[in-house]
Amino acid sequence: MGPRHPHLYLIGLTGNIGCGKSTVTELLRSRGAAVCDADQATRQVMQPGQPAYDAILEDFGRSIVSMPSGALDRPALGRIVFADPLALRRLEAIVHPATRVVIEAWLREQDASAATGGRRQVAVVDAIRLIEAGYPTFCDAVWVVICDEREQLRRLVEQRGMPVADARQRIAAQPPQSEKVAVADVVIDNSGSLETTEQQVAVAWAALGVAGSHMT
Repeated sequence: MGPRHPHLYLIGLTGNIGCGKSTVTELLRSRGAAVCDADQATRQVMQPGQPAYDAILEDFGRSIVSMPSGALDRPALGRIVFADPLALRRLEAIVHPATRVVIEAWLREQDASAATGGRRQVAVVDAIRLIEAGYPTFCDAVWVVICDEREQLRRLVEQRGMPVADARQRIAAQPPQSEKVAVADVVIDNSGSLETTEQQVAVAWAALGVAGSHMT
C-alpha cells in the first residue's frame, strides 16, 4: 500500500452487474476485512443537498426527480445513461470525484484504526467501476468477480426483479468481463454454487498471509 494508508492492505473488488460482488464481499467481511461499498457512497453523494445532486439535475433535468422527496429517480436516470455512453460518461464525471472523497475519508479512518492496533488491516473497496475510476493505481490487489452471462441475466431478472430488456441493457452497457480480468490479481468465478465461490475466496484469502482481520 502507498504511504497514504500504510496500515492497510487494500483490495479493490470489482465485477460486472449480476456477477455476485456482494457475495464475495460478505465472504471477505466474514474473514475480518473492512468493506467500503462504493455504490452506497455514490447513493450518498447523489442525495438532495449532497455534492453531486445539483450538478446531476443541471445536466439531466428535473424529470429524474422523484417527488415529493426530491430524491433522484435512479431507475429513470439509469435508463438514460445505460442507453447512451456519452450520458454515462457525463454522469460518472459528476459522481466519481464526489464518491472518491467519501471513500478516501473512509480509508483514512480505517488506517488510523489499524495504526492504533499496530497491525495492517485488510480493507476492501467494492466498486463496479473500480478500474474505470482509477482505483487500481493505489490498491494492493485487484479482485475480479466473473460470472456466465446467462447466469448474470437470470440473477438480475429473478433476484432483483429487473425487466429482461433493462437487464440486457445493463449488461450490454458494461465493458466485457475480459477487460476486468486482464488487470486482475485474483479472479473469482461466481457462476456456480456458493460453496465453490467460498472455496476460491478461502484460497485467495489464505494467500494474503492474514490472521484474523489483520496483516501479520
